[in-house]
Amino acid sequence: MATKVRGVKGATTTDGTSAEHVLAATEQLLSALIDANEIDQDDVAAVQFTTSPDLVAEFPAVAARERFGWNDVPLMCGHEMARPGALTQCIRILIFWNTDKAQSEIRHAYLNDAAKLRPDLSTATS
Repeated sequence: MATKVRGVKGATTTDGTSAEHVLAATEQLLSALIDANEIDQDDVAAVQFTTSPDLVAEFPAVAARERFGWNDVPLMCGHEMARPGALTQCIRILIFWNTDKAQSEIRHAYLNDAAKLRPDLSTATS
């Protein structure tokens, strides 16, 4: 199969709203996505991080840079819509990954309270 750009997605929730809470939860989710798919940094085209509007203490991309050394990967952060009833303290990640794997082989991760967003793709709970 030819190399294509695939999306690897996941979400998690934090135990609080501090910078360390954001970084720890981001590290846990990014690690789960990397491990489940055997992602090599050199094959990552870019990563999009989003947070629920209540998480403003730190950018999730800082975890990718400081804890994984992803200094050469384009990283972008943003907020999810402030929709009433939406999950709070939530971090989402979308990795754009160059791979030979078929879309059906990609493993996504929904951790902690974010498991309820996609129970069919949930890989762990708190």
